[in-house]
Amino acid sequence: MGGKPDPRKGTPDLSDVDIDALPDWEGDPLAVYYRPVETESWQLFAIPFGVAMGYWSGLHRVYNMPILTRGKDVWMSICPMEVESQWIGIDNAGAHTVICGLGMGWAAAMATFHPKVERITVLERDPEIIAMNREMGLFDRLPDGLGRKIEVVEADAFDWKPDGPVDLLMPDIWLDMVSDGRAEETRRMQDNVEAQNVYFWGQELELARYIVRDANPITDETIADMARRFDLPLVGLDTDDYAENTKTAARQWMKGRWLEGTTVPHALKSKADDMDDR
Repeated sequence: MGGKPDPRKGTPDLSDVDIDALPDWEGDPLAVYYRPVETESWQLFAIPFGVAMGYWSGLHRVYNMPILTRGKDVWMSICPMEVESQWIGIDNAGAHTVICGLGMGWAAAMATFHPKVERITVLERDPEIIAMNREMGLFDRLPDGLGRKIEVVEADAFDWKPDGPVDLLMPDIWLDMVSDGRAEETRRMQDNVEAQNVYFWGQELELARYIVRDANPITDETIADMARRFDLPLVGLDTDDYAENTKTAARQWMKGRWLEGTTVPHALKSKADDMDDR
């Protein structure tokens, strides 16, 4: 969001941006269901106005944005980046969808609207987050009783095993968009779940990190090859403009966190890649 510029944290430099000329983000239909909730460790509240970058779109003006914080860390918000970075997974939800990480409950709530979805299991190991969502009552207030599709289970995503077939596994347990070992951690979950399909948060950035480290261009072919090397049944790779969107996401959100030894192509560089303390 707009604020003191920081290339590493994703805070955009708005000094030369005409904010009045930016498009208004259309928002999300679930935003109206959120209300302020505070627990011992967590706070859920709304920011009246901010400027936010999309995952693969540009800057937007955002109003009344729900946000979840723990201390000084923002764990989630209903903003363009969050919505765009999870939408492929929601679009590929199946009869039994398993989501790792409850957060604000947004992904689970949105997935209930998918006509193929019959059951959603959400894994969350923090009882305080579970209690916060219960108090907020998002799932209870979804239209047509859609929230009844959702079961929240207090469990560690690395240990849980399903009681039957799973159509889609959606891990979203990380604070940052980029972290080392994310594909391996997703594989640990998949080894237990054995889902037909997998979509993990930030998978485009993880694919890009390994493709570029190997000095290859980001194309449909190199993405498909890297997915096979990850040994994960990743979905979304056939989405329109997926390779181009992956390049855009990498340029906007990698923030200098490429794998060691990577020579970053000029077209994918951001200001963070030129900082001295990489």
